[in-house]
Amino acid sequence: MYILGIESSCDDTSAAVLNDNILLSNVTASQDVHFEYGGVVPELASRAHQQNIVPVVSAALRRACITKEQLSAVAFTRGPGLMGSLLVGVSFTKGFARSLGIPMIDVNHLQGHVMAHFIKEKPEDTTPPFPFICLLVSGGNSQIVKVNAYNDMEVLGQTIDDAAGEAIDKCSKVMGLGYPGGPIIDRLARQGNPLAYKFAEPHIPGLDYSFSGLKTSFLYSLRKWIQDDPDFIEHHKNDLAASLEHTIVDILMKKLRLAVKQTGIKHVAVAGGVSANNGLRNAFRDHAKRYGWTIYIPKFSYTTDNAAMIGITGYYKFLDKDFCSIDKPAFSKVTFK
Repeated sequence: MYILGIESSCDDTSAAVLNDNILLSNVTASQDVHFEYGGVVPELASRAHQQNIVPVVSAALRRACITKEQLSAVAFTRGPGLMGSLLVGVSFTKGFARSLGIPMIDVNHLQGHVMAHFIKEKPEDTTPPFPFICLLVSGGNSQIVKVNAYNDMEVLGQTIDDAAGEAIDKCSKVMGLGYPGGPIIDRLARQGNPLAYKFAEPHIPGLDYSFSGLKTSFLYSLRKWIQDDPDFIEHHKNDLAASLEHTIVDILMKKLRLAVKQTGIKHVAVAGGVSANNGLRNAFRDHAKRYGWTIYIPKFSYTTDNAAMIGITGYYKFLDKDFCSIDKPAFSKVTFK
């Protein structure tokens, strides 16, 4: 079977084609218009999706060397995300699937990030066994998920306020480094001392996260240092970035270690946009050596929002004939079904 995946939850318009669970193409159009605003502007994002979705879908079909008439189903992100952006993908999918007479498959965006580990480029590619633990970290979500099956995911812990990716972006903005902050902080951190500065870490019981206190600690510390040296950030930006990254990774890994200890599951994956961070990836490799974990780290191209993860989730739902009726609307907020 051929599955077309469509992702439009934020500012990336993406389309992918899979032959069963083998990826044939994955095309993404990013939006540079948001850089000058220091964040995603929803109205501009939805307009860009309208311009991009037809060319992106056409390119994905062309690169997969198939025609739209060969498609068995269309999988699409129904939520969560920016409502205006989602509506473009949802509306396109409804018209496209209806015109071809093929079923639609709605996909939870967060479920898609976890299922990115099941994308195969070759039949022999390995995938995690069920159950496994997944640390899902992005600009909008920080969760520890127990994955019992593709359609059975239990949230063990999640952020009670800000997400890890949001904290990184906000701290980057405070330093005047630009948007998006994740890649900038990651690049600078490789050249800095991660132990140069200490910032407040939250003491939240259980497996939940909190990053709002860290942002406040970072801001107040900068204000104090800038009073003594107005050029403090420029002189110490590498060490600041490295120390910030080290603190966030430490917070994430402490709770993840606790989750592994409580569940006894040592197959551990990471997913979401922040999983592209080198500090977090290195921490996973270190924990694999120290604690005997079997780890699963996605390719960089599958960490950010992409249609391949929507397509692979759609493939498994197709096998169960779990289709979506045309009257189902997009939704902006939810965790897992």
